[in-house]
Amino acid sequence: MPKVVIENLVKIYPDKSGPGVTAVKGVNLTIDEGEFMVLVGPSGCGKSTTLRMIAGLEEISGGTVSIDGRVVNEVLPKDRDIAMVFQNYALYPHMTVYENMAFGLKLRKIPRAEIQARVHEAAALLGLEGLLDRLPKALSGGQRQRVAVGRAIVRKPKVFLFDEPLSNLDAKMRVQMRVEISKLHARLGATLIYVTHDQVEAMTMGDRICVMKDGEIQQVAAPLELYNHPANLFTAGFIGSPAMNLLRGRIEEREGRWYFVEQAERGGQTFALAGGLADRAARRGPADVILGIRPENIVTRAGGPGAAFAARVELSEPMGAETYLHLRTAGHALIARLPPDVDHAAGSDVALEIDLGKAHLFDAQTQQAI
Repeated sequence: MPKVVIENLVKIYPDKSGPGVTAVKGVNLTIDEGEFMVLVGPSGCGKSTTLRMIAGLEEISGGTVSIDGRVVNEVLPKDRDIAMVFQNYALYPHMTVYENMAFGLKLRKIPRAEIQARVHEAAALLGLEGLLDRLPKALSGGQRQRVAVGRAIVRKPKVFLFDEPLSNLDAKMRVQMRVEISKLHARLGATLIYVTHDQVEAMTMGDRICVMKDGEIQQVAAPLELYNHPANLFTAGFIGSPAMNLLRGRIEEREGRWYFVEQAERGGQTFALAGGLADRAARRGPADVILGIRPENIVTRAGGPGAAFAARVELSEPMGAETYLHLRTAGHALIARLPPDVDHAAGSDVALEIDLGKAHLFDAQTQQAI
């Protein structure tokens, strides 16, 4: 399987009233052979534009895209040896499943026997054997998406490109298709680049994740590395569901110890820092910061080693396997992920603790991790 190398990639859309809109700003990214790379970020961050430039569907304003050591900037999409799966399936409504999957191979004048073998092989892989004679209108959304994937598989391309392929499916079908695409990648060992705005998809599917914002890469890392060691405030807040709690405040030294002092109009919390968090605070020195805490790192035990604080429950969401408590302190709104047997009514006061050993500090000005 080939490697895909993106160097200083830029996309500028012309604008009659000005210098143009820069959608992708000097992106550098290497997708290794056989890797499942996920591009994730909010709408408008440049992830789909980047994918379309790799595919040759968008003109490159600057930089290069290389596939298997070959710069493909001026190569037509059909000659790049890639296959793309779109959000809207893009199936021909008047063709059967078999004809949709075989169409690209017929255009390339592949022998009929080989076409038949490839289509039946892909259909068996995707559980479509009994559907080959149906038209797309007779299929469910999940089945149509599998046909679109099968059409890509029969091509046997160097690189698979997926552009938000699950966006049109319901929640249950999205979970099923996530599993199927991940299994498919494991079987094929293919190089795969997958675009999504859903960070749950990114976390559960990718070997590595590229987080993008405003046309720039924020961080590239394995899923758990992103989750446990976000490089900046944006990545910290974007990756994770529910999102990381963020408390504005200041780190200060008092009598040889370092503290986080919450910024609040009244009754802000003060937490004594210890271990690695205290070491990072000492290296940084007194500064305005943002303290980041994952919802699962807020616990109900009393008198433990964590930082204790009081909060009022605004909403309790029982999820079955866990309960989300929406809390309000003097200065911030928080979400705690707690065991399912925790039952606190809205309006009640609770005593909780933060596991500061798993907390994060971000510089309030640069928003980079400390």
